[in-house]
Amino acid sequence: MALLEVEHLKKYFKVGGKSQLHAVDDITFTLEAGKTLGVVGESGCGKTTLGRTVLHLVPPTSGKIVFDGEDLSNPTKKQLIAARNKMQIIFQDPYSSLNPRMSVCETIMEPLQIKGGMSKAEMLEETRALMDTVGLAERFENAFPHEMDGGRRQRVGIARALALKPKFIVCDEPVSALDVSIQAQVINLMLDLQESRGLSYMFVTHDLSVVRYISDDIMVMYLGNMVEKAPANELFRNPLHPYTKALLSAIPEPDIHNKTKRIILKGEITSPIDPKPGCRFAARCPHAAEACQQPQELRELSPGHFVACCRCESL
Repeated sequence: MALLEVEHLKKYFKVGGKSQLHAVDDITFTLEAGKTLGVVGESGCGKTTLGRTVLHLVPPTSGKIVFDGEDLSNPTKKQLIAARNKMQIIFQDPYSSLNPRMSVCETIMEPLQIKGGMSKAEMLEETRALMDTVGLAERFENAFPHEMDGGRRQRVGIARALALKPKFIVCDEPVSALDVSIQAQVINLMLDLQESRGLSYMFVTHDLSVVRYISDDIMVMYLGNMVEKAPANELFRNPLHPYTKALLSAIPEPDIHNKTKRIILKGEITSPIDPKPGCRFAARCPHAAEACQQPQELRELSPGHFVACCRCESL
């Protein structure tokens, strides 16, 4: 059973007059319980906005969001408060997302205080249990964000997200600001938490190596549109959309005897402000044809493998 169902989700921002920036434009997907959906693409493609719109941190322009069997497309205040217990977010920058005037203990305890129903002793016990779960030593209980390194700060953010025992977490590039060795520790922690708590993740990133390691399915976005979605291994084995192929060609190859041919994209990036109908990648696509000026339908070319390209079969 799908935990999250998103249909034709759109998020537009007004940018003066009647113009609108199409940050998220007609996105449809489902996420099964206990699974991870990776969302990749260039900076500015709408990955973060998609995650925040699903959580209603920014209200959607249109579309349908069904979470855990409940329609949250236009939630009441009561529905949204209840949903907050089940849906959380881990922010990209662990320094700016933490209150510098609150200690580790106060930060993790805050969601429990807002929810209520627990004594101070119970909240303190739960907070210490969460610190132990994410690998934070008890000596950091009264530490402040500036007194810790990036990896420990991100563990505080993860503990805070876990405080209300959610089912679904949006991970907004949670390891991009960390050293590579610390990235591996945090990723493995998140995988362990997923297995032990049955969590579902939407993992937003631009790091293709990380997303392949953690994701069950991967969605590729370009200027607000989904251009391809497939199981992780299938996407890396058989990318179909020209943009996906260009992204994957940029992954460094550690074997000097097996060099991959880099696909260099040329041309101007289409403006996301009131874009014309048709494929938004056409201006940079080396295979663009007249048919690409028409709206591109998302088609399932093999089980679970969707692509929005009218020419991918001939490439």
